[in-house]
Amino acid sequence: MYFNHQVIFNVLAKDLKNAQELVEIAGDRVLVGVMVKDFPMEEDAIQRIKEYKENNIPVSVGLGAGDPAMWQKVANVSVAALPNHINQVFPATGYTLGRMEQTIEKVPVINALVEPTGIPGQVYITTGPISSAYRETVTCDLAAAMIAEIGIPSVKFYSIEGDERLDELAVMTQAASKAGIQIIEPTGGITLENVHKIVQTCLENGAGIVIPHLYTSLVDKETGETKPSALKQLVELVW
Repeated sequence: MYFNHQVIFNVLAKDLKNAQELVEIAGDRVLVGVMVKDFPMEEDAIQRIKEYKENNIPVSVGLGAGDPAMWQKVANVSVAALPNHINQVFPATGYTLGRMEQTIEKVPVINALVEPTGIPGQVYITTGPISSAYRETVTCDLAAAMIAEIGIPSVKFYSIEGDERLDELAVMTQAASKAGIQIIEPTGGITLENVHKIVQTCLENGAGIVIPHLYTSLVDKETGETKPSALKQLVELVW
């Protein structure tokens, strides 16, 4: 429907050269994240995305650590640069989808950021800049139904703290699948060591496509580059 593979990796890149190395290894099984929070001006983020796209690098526009204050910037940058994938806080997904539909015929995949609560079956959808002050829970089923109702095809579940919240991830994935949402994006603390267990949990609970976000865990601390060897390990994993 949107992607050609069951498992796609969302990673960072230090620069164009690093991004090209990653795509050379993983092809269309990788999305290179551009975090709008890293760019003081929207135009700078737009230029980076356009540069990547001109070099056939699939781009995922991100908030930056799920920062709700970045929601408008994500929408503006996405409309101007037309990435392959968009990360967005739950309350701003309908707005973002509407703007993208007015801009381009084939709208990129947009996810809705939903936050675990510590209780399996209960989540926070209050992930916006104002609503995040309210720690009121809803069921996974209600969250998934609303996301499906808006027309969003993917749930981003953040932060799962590595494999600490697999029980919560399982229930959210089941609810998404039941609502007809095929894509789940576990995010937060994912490493080469725990990614298989996390992705497997999603697949076993009904996900059609899983997009784990592996950011700093793949980055070489000295060079700031995402290690191509780490991505190679990921694409060789068998589910």
